[in-house]
Amino acid sequence: MVLALPAPRRRPSTRGSARGWTAAGFAAPLLVYLVLFYAYPLWRNVDLSVHDYTIRAFVQGNAEFVGLEKYAEIFASDTFTTALTNTAIFTLASILFQYAIGLALAVFFRSGFRLSTLLRAMFLVPWLLPLIVSASTWAWMLSSENGIVNSFLGAFGVPQINWLTSPDTALLAVTIANIWLGIPFNLVILHSGLQSIPGDVYEAASLDGAGPWRQFWSITFPLLRPVSAITLLLGLIYTLKVVDVIWVMTTGGPGDTSTTLAIWSYREAFGTGQPDFSPAAAVGNVLIVIALVFGFLHLQIQRRQEDS
Repeated sequence: MVLALPAPRRRPSTRGSARGWTAAGFAAPLLVYLVLFYAYPLWRNVDLSVHDYTIRAFVQGNAEFVGLEKYAEIFASDTFTTALTNTAIFTLASILFQYAIGLALAVFFRSGFRLSTLLRAMFLVPWLLPLIVSASTWAWMLSSENGIVNSFLGAFGVPQINWLTSPDTALLAVTIANIWLGIPFNLVILHSGLQSIPGDVYEAASLDGAGPWRQFWSITFPLLRPVSAITLLLGLIYTLKVVDVIWVMTTGGPGDTSTTLAIWSYREAFGTGQPDFSPAAAVGNVLIVIALVFGFLHLQIQRRQEDS
């Protein structure tokens, strides 16, 4: 008679649980960072916008709940239309010129001539300087009386231009300064994207008789499209929230002629001496929604391109 031996009991494996704890340990710092620096500020901003936070209420913590009243106030304000229009002009002009000039410089430096590394390093100077320093320098250059720009134009008989104090030129002045500040970022990203394009493609195109312009439109620009998309998206998000450059140069004036949504939000919270945090938070949330809309549009376009 054969006796059936009982099957040995399997010991509970600790390898799976150990891996789980290890993964949780690595993810914990990231989760804490996201909660502290993203989730909590966003929740706090929404909370500020749906309560009436005066200075006393902000300190005591007993702000009255007003729902969407602050959003209705900013949408009904005359400043909203002006700020939204200025934001659109400032943002679109900035990212388009930054991208076009950055792409032209990236293509120029792609050949790698003798002084290309030194010149590219010099183009990075605006990116490395503190924004307050750069904005102050542009404010001095565009000064009406002793600015170097007016002095240069005056040598050709151009009359004095009040760049920073005229309603006709204030937005143009801050846009020019912001374009100059954003060119290095576009140059670095687009130049890195150009390095990933194989040189054999250009050699084959040259053998087929394609000139520089034909190579650019048929090879460089199409193959650089994914890098261009993320560059424009990052430029859009960054430009939407520009405050320091405009505030140092014009403080959003004269009047509201160079006031953007970001400047309006900052001025309501800190720029008047009588902080009004709730409208400032509501305007900030509008900016967040605009950035999210363009971010989702970018993801949808990228997904369609990958599917096709």
